[in-house]
Amino acid sequence: MEIRDHELIIVGAGPAGLCAALYAGRSEMGAVMLEAGLPGGQLLLTELVDDYPGVEEVGGQELADQMAGHAAKFGVEVERAHIEVLRRDEEGRFLAVAEGGKTYRAPAVIFTAGGTPRPLNVPGEAQFMGKGVSYCAICDGAFFRGEDIVVVGGGDAAVEEGEFLTRYGRSVTLIHRRDELRAAALLQRRFREHDKTRIVWNSVVTEITGDERGATGVVVKDVNTGDESEIAATGVFIFIGFTPNTGIIEEHVDHDGAGYLSTDRDMRTSVPGLFAAGDARSQLVRQITTAVGDATTAVFAAEKYLLNLREQKQ
Repeated sequence: MEIRDHELIIVGAGPAGLCAALYAGRSEMGAVMLEAGLPGGQLLLTELVDDYPGVEEVGGQELADQMAGHAAKFGVEVERAHIEVLRRDEEGRFLAVAEGGKTYRAPAVIFTAGGTPRPLNVPGEAQFMGKGVSYCAICDGAFFRGEDIVVVGGGDAAVEEGEFLTRYGRSVTLIHRRDELRAAALLQRRFREHDKTRIVWNSVVTEITGDERGATGVVVKDVNTGDESEIAATGVFIFIGFTPNTGIIEEHVDHDGAGYLSTDRDMRTSVPGLFAAGDARSQLVRQITTAVGDATTAVFAAEKYLLNLREQKQ
């Protein structure tokens, strides 16, 4: 088994990982950033970003490329690696084991692997992702000002984000597969009482339709009758769950009820040497700005941790 040693491992190359790589490089830490795909994370699924300070509007792919280029300027090693498990050895060092067995070892890890929105897995969803299909109301709601919007889901996230989207949309239609919502009563009341909203009960989305410009609507099936109909919408927001990519961590780490890692203000988890930043961390909002802030703190905290380890060995 090939093992490569580093001072710091950064797992994930979304905004948090790229920011962590930048700061680790500036501090001349012996860091490696591991990412299964292209750098950028959820940015690669975002058509436009208009809420990053100092940048009025930029394409998600373009911002990802700029962040990756900036990090590369400071010389952090980047490896294309699908990490299957993160564990510690008998000496307390972290082992990031990639598909195929290649292993990266370091005394400290910044975990920025984020999470994955649960998809509907229906025709048109992948085709119109970033062109009408979204998983983040705060990120993309403003792009649908004055347009008809569909929200899929029935939990707190769907109802709360749906109410948020009334700030922009001409109408917001919530589609739920059952005859009652799972969201908190207060959230339900706020949504129902708004004059822009309506709820389509006992229904599932079977297809997202569109053209060369983007999404144009959804095909909805009544689960009781089997009847299908189409609802016109240029924005389709899907909130049926979000799965943090924390399952690869072998050791128990304190987390919230949804599996997001709990940290202190310095991004330290309950496992010494393991830090978390970005969407994998339990927090109120998950935005690019919060991800890079988390990552900045995590790098400086990790640097202090490594310094203390060296002093203890002297």
